[in-house]
Amino acid sequence: MLRERKFPIDGELVVMATSERKETLAGETFNVKKVDENIFKKLDLVFFEGKEGAKGASIQWGDIAVKSGCVVIDNGSDFRMYPNYLLVVPEINMDVVTKGTRYICNPNCSTIQMVVALAPLHRASKIYRITVSTYQAVSGYGGAAIDELRKETSQVING
Repeated sequence: MLRERKFPIDGELVVMATSERKETLAGETFNVKKVDENIFKKLDLVFFEGKEGAKGASIQWGDIAVKSGCVVIDNGSDFRMYPNYLLVVPEINMDVVTKGTRYICNPNCSTIQMVVALAPLHRASKIYRITVSTYQAVSGYGGAAIDELRKETSQVING
C-alpha cells in the first residue's frame, strides 16, 4: 500500500518479524529482518501490523520504538481500549494528532467504517447510544481459531 500510494520513503523500507526470512509482498521480495531493540534506532516511522488476531508486538516493542525516536502507527488491538493511547480515524478526529504525537492506534475495521458514516449524523444531531452487532469470520482470529472451530464442530456433530 505504501508503494501504491507513493508514500515518500528515503532509504530502506524495513520489514520485520520474529524471524529472518524472505517474504514476497505485493510482488516485491523483502529480506525480513528479525525484530530487536536496535532496529528501531534506524527508523523514523513504524507500522505495527500482523496477521489478523496476532497480539503482543505492540506491547513488546511499541515503547521501545517510541523511546528510539520512532512515530508508531498501530493497527493491532493491543492498546485500543487504553485511555493514554490515541484512537484515530483520520476522517473523523485527525485534529487530536499533533507534532508531538508519537503513538497512534486505530479502531477495529468495522468501527472505522461505522464512525465515518455516523460522524456527520452525530454532528447534525447528537447520537447518545448505538447498539452494534458484527459477525466476523473466525479466520480473522488466526489459524488456531480455525483449528478450534473444526475440533468443536466435529465434537458437536459427533454428539
